[in-house]
Amino acid sequence: MQGQVGRPGFVRPVRTDPRGVAGPTRGQAAGRRWRRSSLGLYVPSEADASVPEQRIVEAAAVLPAYGGVTGWAALRWLGASWMTGLAPDGQTPLPVVLATAGDDIRSQPGIQISAERLNPTELMVHDGVSLTMAVRSVCFEMRYAASVRAAVVAADMAMQADLVSLEEMGDFVATQSGWTGIPRCREALLLAHENSWSPRETSHLRLVWVLEAGLPLPWCNVPVFDRFGRHIGTPDLLDEEAGVAGEYDGSLHLHGSQRARDVRREEAFRSVGLEYFTVVAADARDPEGVVRRMRATRARARFAAPSARDWTVVKPPWWIPTETVEQRRALTADQRQRLFRNRAG
Repeated sequence: MQGQVGRPGFVRPVRTDPRGVAGPTRGQAAGRRWRRSSLGLYVPSEADASVPEQRIVEAAAVLPAYGGVTGWAALRWLGASWMTGLAPDGQTPLPVVLATAGDDIRSQPGIQISAERLNPTELMVHDGVSLTMAVRSVCFEMRYAASVRAAVVAADMAMQADLVSLEEMGDFVATQSGWTGIPRCREALLLAHENSWSPRETSHLRLVWVLEAGLPLPWCNVPVFDRFGRHIGTPDLLDEEAGVAGEYDGSLHLHGSQRARDVRREEAFRSVGLEYFTVVAADARDPEGVVRRMRATRARARFAAPSARDWTVVKPPWWIPTETVEQRRALTADQRQRLFRNRAG
């Protein structure tokens, strides 16, 4: 009876069926075993509407013959785990946006319609759901982001999932003159990075360093080695010129063995002459204090010439590089499992 998509665990909505075969009868639909997902469509009540993927499937059922899910929802369906479908407060669900090229369907609770023009080459089907392709979905999310900072986060998290690269985004955006929000998208791409590992790493660390503190664009998650080729650590932020390592520590870093590892990590960076600072979630309440700490750390840094450093970003021959989307796409499944098992998201 239940509609299926090409991914286990999620249920496509169905219409009522007087025979109760292809869907619930009207009487069944009015009972507790079913809930209405949108106008005229129903799913079993156990289908969890708080799960982003189920919300996406339910919204996609409203699509006309021509169109696709776009924005955060398309990226989530393609594997961008940091696209949670929640507003910055972490609680309010964002609508699933359907790109319909003007086809006359109505927005509904939890579903928003985009009637912008839509090229057929920008559509794809993935695991049974019609989507706009990744570059268009990222571009849409960036164009309608609430700020440049939010647009950078959207780009970073799509690249963290290896769905797009900076080059691919640049090529696509270059063809989008005149679209709503394109200036914001272009500005954000100048600040985006292919190797940020979490949204707060981008918004609370790197963008504060660049936009508020006015400091040079840093490396993101670049491995640091000693002069014998031993891996010291991979800081969230590295100012190579000054010799500064910065970290964003979420709540998981505050307790137990993780905190002990963080202390040893800081000692390791300092032992080779890197200045070090940490930003935590609570620092969001004092952004000026974070800026002062960043600037003070850089002012203390050694600015040593590469030949005078006890550390280097030159990788030894045995190291497998993963800093770019291209490099990560080239990894085998076994390499991805081994190298990324501790990466958030």
